[in-house]
Amino acid sequence: MHSPDPLDVLVTGVGAVSCLGLGTDAFWAGLKAADSRPEPVPGLTERVPDALAYQVTGAGPWSSAPAERRARATEFALYAAREAVADAGLTDAEITDMAVVIGTAGGATGERDMGPGPDTGAGAAGDWEPMFALSSAVADEFGAFGTNLSVSNACAASGYALTLAMGMVRRGEADTVLVGGADALGTVPLSSFSRLGANDPEACRPFDENRRGTVFGEGAAMLVVRSARAAGDRRRYGRLRGSAWSCDAHHPTAPDPEGGQLVRVAREALCDARMRPEEIGLVIPHGTGTEQNDALESRVLREVLQEHLDRVPLFSLKAFIGHSAGAAAAFAAVCAALIARHGQAPANVPLARQDTDCDVWLPQHGPTPLPGVNTLLSAYGFGGANFSLVFGGEAL
Repeated sequence: MHSPDPLDVLVTGVGAVSCLGLGTDAFWAGLKAADSRPEPVPGLTERVPDALAYQVTGAGPWSSAPAERRARATEFALYAAREAVADAGLTDAEITDMAVVIGTAGGATGERDMGPGPDTGAGAAGDWEPMFALSSAVADEFGAFGTNLSVSNACAASGYALTLAMGMVRRGEADTVLVGGADALGTVPLSSFSRLGANDPEACRPFDENRRGTVFGEGAAMLVVRSARAAGDRRRYGRLRGSAWSCDAHHPTAPDPEGGQLVRVAREALCDARMRPEEIGLVIPHGTGTEQNDALESRVLREVLQEHLDRVPLFSLKAFIGHSAGAAAAFAAVCAALIARHGQAPANVPLARQDTDCDVWLPQHGPTPLPGVNTLLSAYGFGGANFSLVFGGEAL
């Protein structure tokens, strides 16, 4: 019998909670509507006027504040994880053996950055709890006894989590991995970005010449990834074809203006996927809305894809949901999976005027048909952590 390709890592379930709503149906509908806007952050905007954010609302544990509730980011992760596992139709035995890998930039810090208090238990003698317990909390919820990893390296966290999950499946260390990212708003990062002059006071506007910085969002995105042998003939969205990571170590917060490591990581992801640049049909960029990122990423894409970039549409996800920090790469992967499922990319949020230094194609007038598309997506984090992934949406 022909054995499955060891490089096949299939996506069989997805889940999401974001400012667009609860679940992937609401997420997809929100992307098509393209009318989300950031809102003032209660308790913070009065002191930091430009502290807007794309916030999760609606029914859920995060809509109230009982003292015993879990950290907000953990609740987001649990919601998205339940949807992804149900979507994948996993059996009890498969869930028991499932590995869990989750990336987060802040973990539970949002609940603690105002200082210790009776509602959190933080700071009390003997009551110390880890900041980054999302993965263990999710595994505990499901009774999953596979490998359990929390990854926290800034805004590339869930990208690194995806690469770890792929490696586990390829090496036969796990047949099933629940992988993704989750982050919630915190006063310290929002205030810090304001001090850095990196908050856009209106909206997240990647590639727009009027952009003035980024705007944070919150939520969680999860994927169930499986080996071809374990998935069998069950429904799937596509496959994680190849990934790579690198570190440029140029500056604690600023990207290397030469972009050499960004080019390298994209090329290595293509190499890992055994694909040529001209086989890429869609790009979901990191695209934070900062002047440095967008222009640099445009130049990087031109170097990687060369003249083929003129024919490749970009889908600027952060214009819809903001910068979800450590969850950003997982949101991009879920977005790629949904685009593959529906065979089209929604129109981008309209730009007032595209920056001439950003020589990329951002369709803004109706959906773009993309049947069986291969998507290149990227995430970059403070400290020079870089990640790229190729999602293959071909018919399986």
